[in-house]
Amino acid sequence: MKKFLISALTLFSLNTPTAFAEQNAAEALLLQMNEASQHLNYELSYILIKKNSIEPLLYRHARAEEQQLAHLVYLSGPVREVIRRGDEVSYIEPGVEPFTIDSGKIVAPIIPLLNSDVNQLSHFYDFIPVGRAREAGTACQVLRVVPKDGQRYSYVLWVDESTKLPLRADLVDRDGEVLEQYRTISYSINERVGDILSSLNQVKLPEVLSLPKGQITNPFWTVGWIPNGFEAKELNRYRMTNTERMVESQMYGDGLFSFSVYVSDSDNLSLKGQLVRQGRRTLHSFVRGDREISVIGDIPPETAKRIAQSVTFKSNESATQ
Repeated sequence: MKKFLISALTLFSLNTPTAFAEQNAAEALLLQMNEASQHLNYELSYILIKKNSIEPLLYRHARAEEQQLAHLVYLSGPVREVIRRGDEVSYIEPGVEPFTIDSGKIVAPIIPLLNSDVNQLSHFYDFIPVGRAREAGTACQVLRVVPKDGQRYSYVLWVDESTKLPLRADLVDRDGEVLEQYRTISYSINERVGDILSSLNQVKLPEVLSLPKGQITNPFWTVGWIPNGFEAKELNRYRMTNTERMVESQMYGDGLFSFSVYVSDSDNLSLKGQLVRQGRRTLHSFVRGDREISVIGDIPPETAKRIAQSVTFKSNESATQ
């Protein structure tokens, strides 16, 4: 028994440095990818594959006088574009008046982790090298981005060995099912991309919207549990147009995924005990007493259910405006 214990400890001590070295190598690769994707002038043509759809997209990026410029174009269907000039992001979509927000982050289907804080993510995710493969006609290093707590999804990334740009990303659930794939068809690194995108500074785009501050500071409900790393954003209160119900909501994000919690009075239209996942998006809604609680976001159903079940109500239900 003693010999077995010594052997086991020896094996562990030999393997531990290797595991740390692999983790550090994978993290270093992600940092290189993040640096390349924010400083190179490049163009990526890729497709986003979901269960029932394929969306072709074109993403251009350039750096001009320490300012990031980016242009995302949807290549099929109605004209849809997203333009980034520094921290200002403009959205042009059919049926909606174009608008600009001060955010510095594009909310659209771009290849994941392009602008993520890798150092911050390392507290909540493990970075695991998988090996080498070929994507978009070039050799890539493959690595996994896996949550330490198992309460969210994972990514498998293919990073070009030469340019360090991400060429493929698979979103994977806890059972190993691929929910989404970003797959690059062709790409180029070219200074002419900078010349093309510099013209964006002459394009007249909508003025930056002045977003309202959170309307409430002291809600009558609290969320008792969320996965580590998710941070709460501002609280909001609004009236739903179709039912006139008052809803309070709060968004949470960890830099890679996000979800929102909604609380309202229940009525005959409330969803009583519904748990649905469509691709990456989960909806869990149920009624407790005279309140409807809903969680919607890019998290597994089990996580959404646990978050919703942790919501409690204060005895004094008056919210401070």
